[in-house]
Parts: sequence; C-alpha cells; structure tokens
Amino acid sequence: MKLSIIIPVYNEKETLREILLRVKKADIGELKKEIIVVDDCSHDGSKELIKNIRDKEIKKIFNEKNLGKGGAIKNGITHATGELIIFQDADLEYDPSDYKHLIQPILESKADFVLGERPFPQFFSKENIIPLHTLGNIVLSFIGNLLYFKKLKDYEPCYKVFKREVLLDNPAHSNGFEYDIELMARLFRKKYSFTTVPISFKPRSFQEGKKITWKDGLKAVYLLLKYRFKRL
Repeated sequence: MKLSIIIPVYNEKETLREILLRVKKADIGELKKEIIVVDDCSHDGSKELIKNIRDKEIKKIFNEKNLGKGGAIKNGITHATGELIIFQDADLEYDPSDYKHLIQPILESKADFVLGERPFPQFFSKENIIPLHTLGNIVLSFIGNLLYFKKLKDYEPCYKVFKREVLLDNPAHSNGFEYDIELMARLFRKKYSFTTVPISFKPRSFQEGKKITWKDGLKAVYLLLKYRFKRL
C-alpha cells in the first residue's frame, strides 16, 4: 500500500528543503511513500529549487498559472497513485511525524477519512501569535457544527488523510484556501465515516510567510452555507 503526499508550494523557498527532509524521514510503517510537489507559479526561487531536486522519489509538477492552494492540490491528486492521500503544507507549521497516527484509523478500517485536530492556545496567551485566526476558527467551527451536526474543534487543519476513491468521487470546485472547506462540506453531506486525531502545530506569523487572511474565513463561511443546502 502507498501513501501519496501532496505538497502545494507557493513562495516557500525558506522552508521547502526542510519540510521535504522531514517528509522523507517520516515513519509510516510498511507503507510506501509517493511525494508530489506542486509549484503554483512561485516567484521567490521555490520553482527553481524544485527543478533542481535530484530525487527520483519526488514527483515535480508545475502549474502554468497561479491557481491557489486548492488548485495545486487538485493537480496533485490527478498525479497521485497511492491508495491513501494526505495534504502537506510547504512551511513548518505541521510535523510529518504525525502521519503514522493519522493513517492508522483508515488502515484499521475505522474511517474513510481522517482530520487532524490542532491544539489551539488560550485566546489571551502569549503563544497565540495571531488571535484573529484563533477567533476565526472558533466562529467557523461553531457555524460548521451547527449546519452539519458535528462536534469538531478544527475545520481548517492542513492534515487530512483520505482513501483515494473518496477524493476521486468528490471533486471540489474551489481553488483557493476554501478548497478544504468545500471538500469537507461535501463529504459531511454524503455521510462518509471519519474521525479526528490530535496533531502538533507550530503557527507562524504573517512576517514569517502566513498567507491565509480574514477574507478566506468569509469565503469558508459562505461555502459551509452553500453546500449545506446545495444539491450535490
């Protein structure tokens, strides 16, 4: 069995080498790894860095135009051959050592997909470097749980693991950060089995390259509402 790891990249030159090292070192038991790096028209040198990679285990894909994170992920999915697929950001906020725990429920036939659950800091603590993001996640989780009758604490974790057929049978249309929200809304509507697994999380600031903003949060709320009532 194989795990396809899709890494969308947009201007992440400073962290790309390190995250690829961590992904390659990550323990996933007897499963094979397929690493797929999708550059979304970076202009900081990331594209050149990827082109110069001499590792046959890494598939390199280059979007002809900037599509957004969701567009890059979807392009990666079309090239994935693993029975399981996981999304991996190109920064260092998430730790690939969590892979082994994330894939276990699927290997044990307990879920069709698995969502990571980040440990959020107390709202007024020093560790909460972007309070607006914490507040946004609280609001988004409240709205999502109300609409889809769930009890999730985190609606936008990077780490999500899927059976390959789950993704192929449920193509999402969104191309930006909101791709994850649309995908989850579709899967919740179709009653796929899932579970959550605690993951580690080291948030970065906007100065360090954080890209998601409050505007993306508004898009996420809109999609949660849209796909709760849209005919699929």
